[in-house]
Amino acid sequence: MSEHKSGKLNLLHDLLEEGLLAPTWWLEEHGYSRALIAKYAESGWLVSPARGVYRRPGPPLKWQHVVASLQLLAGCYLHVGGRTALVHHGMGHYVRMSGAETIYLYGPEVLPAWVNKLGLEERFVARNDAMFNTLRARLDEQGTYVDFQGKPLGPSQYSEFGLQQTAWGPWEWWLLYSSNERAIFEVLQDVPAKESVYEADVLMQGLVNLRPNRVTALLKACASVKVKRLFLALAERHQHQWLKHLDLNDVDLGKGKRMLVPGGKLHPRYQITLPTDLDDYAR
Repeated sequence: MSEHKSGKLNLLHDLLEEGLLAPTWWLEEHGYSRALIAKYAESGWLVSPARGVYRRPGPPLKWQHVVASLQLLAGCYLHVGGRTALVHHGMGHYVRMSGAETIYLYGPEVLPAWVNKLGLEERFVARNDAMFNTLRARLDEQGTYVDFQGKPLGPSQYSEFGLQQTAWGPWEWWLLYSSNERAIFEVLQDVPAKESVYEADVLMQGLVNLRPNRVTALLKACASVKVKRLFLALAERHQHQWLKHLDLNDVDLGKGKRMLVPGGKLHPRYQITLPTDLDDYAR
């Protein structure tokens, strides 16, 4: 091998940490032609677990490798949220799970095709985060978190977005998750079409330690009237102590009634219908 090609291979080992998945476009952007990528794959220096993506040979993939690759390499706004974040934060006993786990990611991007072709047990689903479209964060090319306008964010700023970092793996990669406060909003976003209001109510029951200042900020930023009303109605049902510390003065709850379920009972304060048998499912 020529000294130049050997140097490029050594550089690749520095650029592509073991376990990370690099799409073809990422390798090309870093100066590796398709011919050179193919040569590395033939020689065993790279492996291709799915079409259009490569990694260095190493231990079996886990779903966190995929998240790390999307966030750290591809610079996506996608973060781990909803049910997956709640389970990660210790709420798993409130979440009904059957079969293979679904990893919920939230952001404006569509998942690359290779994500669900890696042979992992888990399935990835991306949900649009339009209701929090001003509260997005991603890593730029310099490794700095930036918002949806590309402005740098400090740790206190993205935590105000309802996002938090969690170290994972022997490399201690920092992965971005929703906090409990944001994660429950994300679950409620999909009620009733993709999430059950009964299970959402059980989840809300367990959220006894939400931080009022974070909840208030999310209520003010949230663009979905349905989600805000449902959040407050369910929180009131369980008489959470943090509820009385919320500042709702600048929270837009819209006008008129919202029918969540047909034949339901209208919540007198938040004007959204809830199932009449909701108490039968509470734990």
